[in-house]
Amino acid sequence: MTDRVIFHAPTAGSLTRARRNLLNFRAAAPAAELRIIANAAAVAAALEHPDPDTDAQLVLCRTSLTRQGLNNDAGVAETDSAVVAIARLQQAGWQYIRA
Repeated sequence: MTDRVIFHAPTAGSLTRARRNLLNFRAAAPAAELRIIANAAAVAAALEHPDPDTDAQLVLCRTSLTRQGLNNDAGVAETDSAVVAIARLQQAGWQYIRA
């Protein structure tokens, strides 16, 4: 069974933790499917401070982008709603970690 984990990052600090946790998890379980879902303040932090080691697993909340008037010029993956994406992934068997 492959590990499938969502790291939820709603703040700038939690985004930093989620990125570090993702790298640590990947090192321990290279076959794992890992995602960071960022919403609220973490969206701006993700755009201001890209991370080439984890941004391929990063998903930004489009609702947060819109409400903050931000543009995702970096082309980071997006989802309409972070909370809906998290709920659906959990229904599909993904494990949730609040970073």
